[in-house]
Amino acid sequence: MKGMGVMFFVMLLSLVVASLWTSIPGLRDAVHLVLNPTAGVLLNWNYTLGLLLITTLITLITTILQKYATDQDFLKTIKEEQKIVQQEMKLAKSNPTKSMELSKKSMELTMKAMPITMKPLMYTVIPFVLFLRWFQDFFTTAGNPTILGFMSWFWAYLVFSIVFSSIFRKVLKVH
Repeated sequence: MKGMGVMFFVMLLSLVVASLWTSIPGLRDAVHLVLNPTAGVLLNWNYTLGLLLITTLITLITTILQKYATDQDFLKTIKEEQKIVQQEMKLAKSNPTKSMELSKKSMELTMKAMPITMKPLMYTVIPFVLFLRWFQDFFTTAGNPTILGFMSWFWAYLVFSIVFSSIFRKVLKVH
């Protein structure tokens, strides 16, 4: 559980960074200094295509980190065990005692996998929060244009990242 304590600290730190975006001297300016000439150029060229390219890159990086910073063989084993337990739970619906036992086993498997799958988050959560804050500043300054004609930047980023994450996880065989 030591790893979960570290993860909790990193998540808390990212919330502090996000909430103090304008209060921490130089933080906002430093992020803008790095991202305006790179990601900002793409977004100024075309909001939709720029956001699509940036989201693709961010999602690819996080998926690669997920693959190589976790024990994929162990996660695959846990997933296979969870599938078996789920099948057994379907068969044991009429037996509350057996159902409860299988539910407990499923929770144990989930708790085994959680620290492993959360590990890459420690490397990406703060840069991710800084990127989101920068996106907010950029699109606010640009007058909050819509992406694809009907979505705000946030919803477009969310949809794009879910789609690309699914694709990259399947192609890279990430469990």
